[in-house]
Amino acid sequence: MKKQYEVMYIIRPNVEGDAVKAIVDRVSNIFTTHNSDVLELKEIGLKDLAYEIDHHRKGYYVWLLVDATNEAIEEFNRLIRINEQVIRYLVIKAGE
Repeated sequence: MKKQYEVMYIIRPNVEGDAVKAIVDRVSNIFTTHNSDVLELKEIGLKDLAYEIDHHRKGYYVWLLVDATNEAIEEFNRLIRINEQVIRYLVIKAGE
């Protein structure tokens, strides 16, 4: 059963443009390969962080609205945790 989720993650600021695009594509593919849909994708861009994370004061923000299965969310959480280029991420049910 699919549910809508908002997903946001922050990529390290020192990651180059092509590598950022590869990460965004890879994350989107996690959902599409697990019987889920990416409804919206916004690359917010390089922004100041509220506090320093791993000696970084800026981060590249990406936001997604997805219609996802539980398996897709579990796989996203597993893969995003081991991706060293992502410094923070958040998944919440849409509307909460």
